[in-house]
Amino acid sequence: MEAPTTLLFDVMGTLVHDPFYEDVPRALGLPFERLVAEKHPTAWIDFELGDLTEAEFLAQFFADGRAYDHAQMVAAFEQHFRLLPGIEALLGELATAGHRPHLFSNYPEWWRRIEARTGLSRFADWSFVSCVTRRRKPDPEAYLHVVRTLEVAPRDCLFVDDVEKNVLAARRLGFAAHRFTGAAELRRELQRCRLLG
Repeated sequence: MEAPTTLLFDVMGTLVHDPFYEDVPRALGLPFERLVAEKHPTAWIDFELGDLTEAEFLAQFFADGRAYDHAQMVAAFEQHFRLLPGIEALLGELATAGHRPHLFSNYPEWWRRIEARTGLSRFADWSFVSCVTRRRKPDPEAYLHVVRTLEVAPRDCLFVDDVEKNVLAARRLGFAAHRFTGAAELRRELQRCRLLG
């Protein structure tokens, strides 16, 4: 097997803790299941695609348009952005081995807040963020945009994401793809691909 020449890493749930599942519901005083049931069905997706500003998104977050503390919700995200266990060391190993991944993320303009909290750009490039590219995984066009932009073949890319449907979509297009479950398992995959010793 030829070693991949291009690394594509998802961000939320793969490299960075996602506050949406625990921290945000706690800040809003709602169980997660109720939060999901009561949020607007498309506002987050529209925010990720750059179709809503932060102010517009916050105003539309709940389907019923209720008033809530916008600053509290933003803080619940921002204050809990952190690298997942083992990720900083693993990214450091990749850097030492001469590999600099591209970040391939479904995320709104808040990716800048993630960068401010984690310094991911020490190790990787924010190359493909949905609010900028206006393409979201698992849409095939999101992946094809990546290979066209980088002028590489799908088979030369190793794509890593924690979401199974995103991994399966990449595989259907010919990418090597790994579903992230933890830093130790990802290290083994990178070793298998001869990207780490």
